[in-house]
Amino acid sequence: MTPEIRDALKSALGPKGWTEDPSEIAPYIEDWRGRYQGETPIMLTPGSTDEVAAAVKICAESGVAITPQGGNTGLVGGSTPKGEVLLSLRRMNAIRETDPLNDAITVEAGCVLTAVQDAAEEADRLFPLSLGAEGTATIGGLISTNAGGVAVLRYGMMRDLVLGIEAVLPDGRIWNGLRALRKDNTGYDLKQLFIGAEGTLGVVTAATLKVYPRPAARAVAFAGVGSIGDAVKLLGMAKKASGGAVTGFELVPRNGVELVLQKIDGTRDPLSEPHPWYCLVEMSFGRKEGAEETMEAALAEAFEASVVQDAAIAKNETEAQDFWRIRETLPEAEKVEGGSIKHDISSAVSLMPELYERAAEKVRAVTPDARLIVFGHVGDGNLHFNVRPPEGEDDKAFFEEYGETVRAAVHEAVGELNGSISAEHGIGVMKRDELPARKSPVEMDMLRAVKRSLDPKNIMNPRVMLTD
Repeated sequence: MTPEIRDALKSALGPKGWTEDPSEIAPYIEDWRGRYQGETPIMLTPGSTDEVAAAVKICAESGVAITPQGGNTGLVGGSTPKGEVLLSLRRMNAIRETDPLNDAITVEAGCVLTAVQDAAEEADRLFPLSLGAEGTATIGGLISTNAGGVAVLRYGMMRDLVLGIEAVLPDGRIWNGLRALRKDNTGYDLKQLFIGAEGTLGVVTAATLKVYPRPAARAVAFAGVGSIGDAVKLLGMAKKASGGAVTGFELVPRNGVELVLQKIDGTRDPLSEPHPWYCLVEMSFGRKEGAEETMEAALAEAFEASVVQDAAIAKNETEAQDFWRIRETLPEAEKVEGGSIKHDISSAVSLMPELYERAAEKVRAVTPDARLIVFGHVGDGNLHFNVRPPEGEDDKAFFEEYGETVRAAVHEAVGELNGSISAEHGIGVMKRDELPARKSPVEMDMLRAVKRSLDPKNIMNPRVMLTD
């Protein structure tokens, strides 16, 4: 980057809109897991959409590449710059409008997820996206990665929660697509191009999101089951008993529960005896009456069919939060314990037991003593299939020796069942080179055509998702 370009960016954004201080930049050029370490000549922190547009236009005219960044909570290296200008949206964090009668809220891209949840609650509404990094993850990043979370079963992924988007295109033009419409059949749904695009087609600066009436009651249960197959059966029973009111349905293995109990203070085992697998089941209802009874009916049917071995229903909100804490802190407990070879995979819900068995068999053929910690979202077919080194072995050495072969083995199982190698984390840098082997040549041509059309100079996150 020339001094002239640097000076133009500084002038366009003002003294609050940039930094070259290495100590200020340092937290933003390393990913959450510490796997990717980057560098940038300057970090831009615009305070408005106009400032984003001005910065992008300068970079576009000069051919300078940009890495957009939200909360820096990604897991696939998609927001770590490698010499590109780092564009952080963290200063753009306003709640622009709440419209409870239209069940909509418009927010800027730098809003942290919990701030949006709180703003919706103040309007007596629910923004249902929920995930472990919600205190740090931002709306722009969540849109750009099409985040999932624990309520996908009821409310869908981020793609299903966005009504409209405002974005700065790679040439610096502003597209105002903040339409709060649920019906708009006037051509291509352009906002969908930016959802899941990982910053490769432009910079999302604001969004209009769906919100929902707040449930009047919820019932939460923690159930022990013997297999993933039983978990899938329990899901069907819970859906039937509740009339489709299952909000979340999470899978946790016994070794995952034990890890949380060891590493996370204030946690306890909800059941008196250990079980191979656990299901965390949440139902939500528009009326207070009958919530617990509905959960009891679903579990009673499951007990009768020998699908559930034991279960506890939360007696109050504190106990419900304790149940959820076991699931939500499992990634944190894993991080404290040490590194693992991580996979974010999915299949049809009905094929989840087979996906697990095939992947486990293939991994053990590579490294028989590796330890598996597999958890995830049964309701949408998503498993976080993590492979840890044998007891006593160094995790970094294990990753170096087995990382590529283990990943290939797991993804081979995914391919055999027509699944996905990225259910909710995105492609980023980590899976970029593998993507062409997982999609047809026609599909890759279509993806590249979209990229070339909107970003012909390839300045937007050029290392991410797509190869030439």
